Amino acid sequence: MHTPDSPSPSPLAHVRARIAHAAAVAQRNVADITLVAVSKTKPAEAILPLIAEGQLVFGENRVQEAEAKWSALREAHPGVKLHLVGQLQSNKAEEAVRLFDCIHSLDRPSLLTALARAMDKAGRRVPLFVQVNIGAEEQKGGCAIADLPALLAEARVADLPVEGLMCVPPAGIEAAPFFALLGKLAADNGLAGLSMGMSDDFETAIMLGATHIRVGSALFGER
Repeated sequence: MHTPDSPSPSPLAHVRARIAHAAAVAQRNVADITLVAVSKTKPAEAILPLIAEGQLVFGENRVQEAEAKWSALREAHPGVKLHLVGQLQSNKAEEAVRLFDCIHSLDRPSLLTALARAMDKAGRRVPLFVQVNIGAEEQKGGCAIADLPALLAEARVADLPVEGLMCVPPAGIEAAPFFALLGKLAADNGLAGLSMGMSDDFETAIMLGATHIRVGSALFGER
């Protein structure tokens, strides 16, 4: 409890407290939940305070923005891990494999082929999440639910390290059924990772098994 004179908790401390509470209610170990601080469009000066508080996992939407912004930041803070949480064009696969420690947006065979080629060339394997179009929305990226088994089979053949599934539920309706469906799809396909939940709904995602939550505005303010 805060006295009038005590400083209010930082946005990061507040989000961490919400994560801890949701994990406790769900009887989960908070260490099994990775907070990805989505820093897209945010300058280095907005990111540095979070690093100072010990946040080391950040998410970016675009390869070019990440490259421009993070080269100096990572040199100064070598412990930082970068996750690509936005759509990835196949022609950017090489840069993505070089820059990122995890890619959350594998969603089609052509990208799978490009990533496999890029990883072979770089001599490194970057963990992947398959993005599922969980609400079957035409305007959204993501693999159709029906196409998921074939894409996962192709990834196994290419020796790509798929850690789990990712989704962005339809806006404006209750997210829980979509999170539950993603959890079922992951379990059915023997995958442990679930990248789901953002600023408005990450507690619900944690209740339903999220291993990675992608939080932007609750940490950095509205864009």
